[in-house]
Amino acid sequence: MKKNAIVIIVLIVILIGAGLYFMTRPTPDNVKVITDLATTTGGVPIQNNQIVKSTSTSVLGKSVQGRDITAYHYGTGTTELLFIGGIHGGYEWNTVLVAYQLMDYLKANPKVVPSNIKVTVIPVMNPDGLNKIVGTAGRFTEASVPRSADQTIPGRFNANNVDLGRNFDCDWQANAIWQNKSVSGGTAAFSEPESIAIKNYVESHKLAAVVTWYSAFGGVFASNCHSGVSTETNLITQKYSDASGYPASQSFDFYAITGDMVNWFAKKNIPAISVLLTNHTDTEWVKNQAGVEALLKFYTK
Repeated sequence: MKKNAIVIIVLIVILIGAGLYFMTRPTPDNVKVITDLATTTGGVPIQNNQIVKSTSTSVLGKSVQGRDITAYHYGTGTTELLFIGGIHGGYEWNTVLVAYQLMDYLKANPKVVPSNIKVTVIPVMNPDGLNKIVGTAGRFTEASVPRSADQTIPGRFNANNVDLGRNFDCDWQANAIWQNKSVSGGTAAFSEPESIAIKNYVESHKLAAVVTWYSAFGGVFASNCHSGVSTETNLITQKYSDASGYPASQSFDFYAITGDMVNWFAKKNIPAISVLLTNHTDTEWVKNQAGVEALLKFYTK
């Protein structure tokens, strides 16, 4: 019995020692752990014994009611493409769902993102407006959406009743227009915390291009803020259009828009397009998947 006890104690000591050794030994020189951001949610092994933490999240700011505005990052390249949904919250809830579909697609197919590219997705720019309609600022299903389109209109605006699509610094006006209705553009350009969150992110990152989803019309629209449409914006407008089947347009001329976010990107010399889904209920994922893949291919080196 004593011999058995001694053997057991010796084995325990050996196991503890081995565990301490592997916990404290330095990482081998031929293995490099790379993290894109401080908060990571997944890792994808690649060649050369590198482990890339290629899926990460960052909180860009808070809404009027204190909800997080979150960005999700895929890939670790230096060429960053930004995709934004839900600027008009619960009124354009299908733009939120198409953004989540993109996120699910990238997570399931990490090799789709070329090594030189990082894709950033902000699925819900207006979380208060989304919550007002579907009861959450995060993931939801169509079953949570009211059947009547009129019931979703209050979700277009943030908690200050400002149309965030009229709160940016390109032709900003306090009294703005949406279709034939008067809406608030805020007390000044970037008066709203949601707009500031986007502004701060854009100005602290070197973005190659931006795509923002809206609904509903069915088309791809180039951006500009009185300097004409840039050559690169023209190119990505046509690339997305050709791949998706949405018609391409140089500008949105159906009524005057002030304080437009996508035109502000153009003012910042960032190629940017607005993709308008055909209606307020469908995500048209097949079309948008093709458009996204066309841009990834265009920016691949």
